[in-house]
Amino acid sequence: MNWLEITVNTSHERLEPLTDALAALGVEGLVTEDEADVREFLENNKKYWDYVDEDFMKSMSGVCRVKFYLEDSVAGRAELTRLSGKLPEYELTPHQVRDEDWENNWREYYKPIEVGRRLVIVPQWLPVPETDRVALRLDPGLIFGTGAHATTQLCLGELEKYASGRRTLDLGCGSGILAIAALLLGAKRAVGVDIDDKAPDVVMENAAFNGIGPDRLSVFAGDVLSDRSLSNKLSGEKFGLVLMNIVADVIIALSPKVPEFLTPDGVFVCSGIIEGRQNEVEAALKSAGLRVSEHKSKDGWHAFICQKEEK
Repeated sequence: MNWLEITVNTSHERLEPLTDALAALGVEGLVTEDEADVREFLENNKKYWDYVDEDFMKSMSGVCRVKFYLEDSVAGRAELTRLSGKLPEYELTPHQVRDEDWENNWREYYKPIEVGRRLVIVPQWLPVPETDRVALRLDPGLIFGTGAHATTQLCLGELEKYASGRRTLDLGCGSGILAIAALLLGAKRAVGVDIDDKAPDVVMENAAFNGIGPDRLSVFAGDVLSDRSLSNKLSGEKFGLVLMNIVADVIIALSPKVPEFLTPDGVFVCSGIIEGRQNEVEAALKSAGLRVSEHKSKDGWHAFICQKEEK
């Protein structure tokens, strides 16, 4: 079926009255895009990221609009005419779209990505290329973590050295890409943890694409800082490899917990540290009783490889 995407530009002050008016006229499925709301959300949630894509913010500059959809049919165009008559102070601009535009167009931007010396990340709908590399199948549309970002690639590169034979913990696991990669590279078992309650289903779906089941991978939704039961479970299990690809503030907050989760000879790899925050993070790691053995960087992002300080 073809559709009409209707765009109505407005101002922040008039956004709520406009959506109320459209709802009163029977319009459903309203989508609002407001630069002011985006900036407020980012300001109130700074602890979750250090960087926001500049192109995205440019695309939102001055934007305040409502979108909704009508069938691209005689009836749909008649409804558009009716709504335009009821809202003469606004311009309702239609644009033709197709179902497949939503369902498939985003996929064209994802291609296999070679990472390090051993891995190739392959979107699950594409065939695995002929290669000697280990293929990691992934649905990039599910949740954060596609393998394309420098922070993830820094972590993946370290897995080639440290994953084999180790029990692995991925804190802030997102799509599960690091935990799954660790298993594909020889880890004994992996556990993922994320504050997003959608993470367990997403991670296990991605794991299934790679022939990995719950006998080798467990995923929990929770916060190890506030959930004592979860924290105690992980502390009791102990891991030879702990991974954290998040942001500087979260790494700093979680660093005192990391030694609890590590075996005596365990390795901690953290990434997601934007340029300018690396010294602060390094100081927090050392304060937590971790010895920084390597410091790596790529495209303005930093990663640290650490071990427990010997007592």
